[in-house]
Amino acid sequence: MASKVLIVDDAVFMRNTLKEIFTGNDFEVAGEASNGVEAVEKFKDLKPDLTTMDIVMPFKNGIQATREILAEDPEATIVICSALGQESLVTEAIEAGATDFIVKPFRAENVMQVVKKALATRK
Repeated sequence: MASKVLIVDDAVFMRNTLKEIFTGNDFEVAGEASNGVEAVEKFKDLKPDLTTMDIVMPFKNGIQATREILAEDPEATIVICSALGQESLVTEAIEAGATDFIVKPFRAENVMQVVKKALATRK
C-alpha cells in the first residue's frame, strides 16, 4: 500500500514539485496545505504517514504547526523542507519534534532518500 503524504508549503510551485516527486515514486498525495493552520486541520482529517512541512508560512509557521501535530499524534512523521540559510529554524523544528529535513532547492533523489529514511524510523 502506498504511503500517504501531506504536503505543506505556501508556494504552489513547491507543492507541485513535491507532488510530482511523490507520485513518481508510488506515494499517494493525500492532501496539500498552504499554511500552518491548514496543515494542522488537514493532518487531523487525513492522518498521513508523512507530512512535508515548510517553515516560513502565513498565519502559523511550520514550527508551530509541527508542535501542534505532534501534540495531536506523537507518532507523526514530519520532514521539514526549508531554504538554505535557515539553519537556526531547522534546528528549532528538529527540537520541536520533526523527524528530518530537506534543504531547498532539492533534487528528487535527495527528497526520496530523506523520506524513506524518515518512514523507516516510524514505529
